Amino acid sequence: MRLIKKIQQTLLVLILAQFLFLSNTDVFGSDKDRNHYMDARTAKGLQEIFHYNGKSLPFLSSHRGGPEKNMPENCIATFINTLKHTYSIMEIDPRYTKDSMMIVHHDPTLNRTTTGSGRVIDFTLEELKKFRLKDKQGNATEYMIPTFEEMLKWAKGKTIFVLDNKGVSIEARVTMVEKYKAEAYCIVMAYTFEEAKICYRMNKNIMMQIFVPTPEKFKEFENTGVPWANVVAFVGHKKPNDMAVVKMIHDKGARCIMGTSRNLDREFIEGKVAGIGELKGGYDALLKDGIDILETDIPVPVSKIFSNGNSVNPSVKKYFRNK
Repeated sequence: MRLIKKIQQTLLVLILAQFLFLSNTDVFGSDKDRNHYMDARTAKGLQEIFHYNGKSLPFLSSHRGGPEKNMPENCIATFINTLKHTYSIMEIDPRYTKDSMMIVHHDPTLNRTTTGSGRVIDFTLEELKKFRLKDKQGNATEYMIPTFEEMLKWAKGKTIFVLDNKGVSIEARVTMVEKYKAEAYCIVMAYTFEEAKICYRMNKNIMMQIFVPTPEKFKEFENTGVPWANVVAFVGHKKPNDMAVVKMIHDKGARCIMGTSRNLDREFIEGKVAGIGELKGGYDALLKDGIDILETDIPVPVSKIFSNGNSVNPSVKKYFRNK
């Protein structure tokens, strides 16, 4: 009987320890030796992650993946590096080559981000693969320009893409998502409400990022007939002048995303502060104001100040994992 009781006590301690570990897991984990994966599994799961239920779910959107030294923008290796530090969705830039292949590259020209020069549209995919990507400092790396197909195959079960428009129509992006059955890990950026209606007509399971910076734009979107369940709302690259729009969006069950790449991030990138810790108050203030997701150019530094108190919402915890 003593042995049985001792075994029971040991099991209880182990269960309690496991519970305490899980309950204190931050959405921006501090274990840099593990990957921070988001896996919605299904289109409905993706909608569930982005559904606002009155509880905070702050995480990052890495603009072009979060480039760093030796880690170019729009590069799978860079995404892997970012996910070593934090959970994040990834904003990427599909565009066409001369032979109508879809690659991921922000600029219309090659000069800034690759060892090549000239317009992307003047080169075939085979020709583009001969160049190497450069990091933010202009240093050539070992990495090649990725195809959109390569990106989609890699991302499943790891992260969520936000597909910007760099000359690739909303119809073409939706078709590509459907081809790879990627509705669970792709959000299509709709620049106009007309594009949002086209996307919804084509596929009612696809989520969209739409631009709703003001209460007036909110009311205009209400007339499109596109459900808020299919939407994450981008409210701007600075805090909206009328913050009532955030509550209006939340009341519809949608979450808000705001860009910090043109303001807070610049303070760090341009060396105007001694360290990222000096900006913690600024990032935290946006969360307190109701912003759910911060789109940033510097996800790795921001993750270092963004973890305290930001726990995974239990209602969607099953979609976040460390591996």
